[in-house]
Amino acid sequence: MQGNDFELGIYTFAELTPDPDTGRVVTPAERLRDLLEEIELADEVGLDVFGVGEHHRPDFAVSAPAVVLAAAAERTEQIRLTSAVSVLGSDDPIRVFQDFATLDLLSGGRAEIMAGRGSFIESFPLFGHDLRDYDALFAEKLDLLLAVRERERVTWAGGHRAPLEDRGVYPRPLQDLLPVWVAVGGTPESAVRAGTLGLPLALGIIGGLPERFAPFAELHRRAARQAGHEPPALSINSHGFVAETAERASEVSYAPFATMMDRIGRERGWPPMTRESFEAARSLRGANLVGSPQDVVEKILFQHEIFGHQRFLLQLSVGTIPHAELMRAIELFGTEVAPIVRTELSRRAAPVA
Repeated sequence: MQGNDFELGIYTFAELTPDPDTGRVVTPAERLRDLLEEIELADEVGLDVFGVGEHHRPDFAVSAPAVVLAAAAERTEQIRLTSAVSVLGSDDPIRVFQDFATLDLLSGGRAEIMAGRGSFIESFPLFGHDLRDYDALFAEKLDLLLAVRERERVTWAGGHRAPLEDRGVYPRPLQDLLPVWVAVGGTPESAVRAGTLGLPLALGIIGGLPERFAPFAELHRRAARQAGHEPPALSINSHGFVAETAERASEVSYAPFATMMDRIGRERGWPPMTRESFEAARSLRGANLVGSPQDVVEKILFQHEIFGHQRFLLQLSVGTIPHAELMRAIELFGTEVAPIVRTELSRRAAPVA
């Protein structure tokens, strides 16, 4: 892809955490109604992609991304609609394909699947899977998902479900090949697997120095070349928030970010987020893109020098941020950040006269 093909988008988990000031928790119905408005606005301001994550916990509103995205398909025209992620290891890959093929038909060919192992494990016992099979389930189910997207009738056998003997899978999507991305947090083997399969990689960077993740991108590209593929696309997915000024962005987002990250941290043994650590993470070499439009532009371009990626997705709602603030952030990201980034990357990609 060339610089003028660079894609920018948003992803969300539709959080249901308490408002840090009032303690109020929005209802799932309210959060989902707001989410549809957010996706509609992202389309109107010219963003390229909107992703919706899958969780099975009380602090997130979406367990069925394809259903939410199908509702959004009827309210949008251009934006691509993807899971972020589909927890493939605990799902049925045939059903995942059917859901997103249906979304593809409803949206006029705008559906994508972002497949991942998931950052939480609740779905595995919920759907009757043994966590000891965590890695094997993902590898096998990704293989089956790719088989059913490649051909209408499938013969396939694996170790964790009954085999298929010349079975048809319907409906078929509008796109000739439904896009499947592999989402990776910190596992080199997953980056290699995606490259070997010729699949694009979505690399989540939510902590640490971005340059420490550069080896994942190189592993992905090298594995693709060794398997005979052109290097597939790379997306960088990160936390962030945009407001008119850096001070305003920090003021609006810090308490919700800390509420959510501390909630997860108590489960995983992370230290509590401090204001100092939050501010450090939004510096140029930090992981979070929190600031003014110009701050966010500079950071996307800085990271592009490291990764040479083709897509950037921003998680604006880390914790419950008021809907009006999210709408303004989406507007700024689409109207002020995205055009500058696209123009600059097109300039950098242009041949020297």
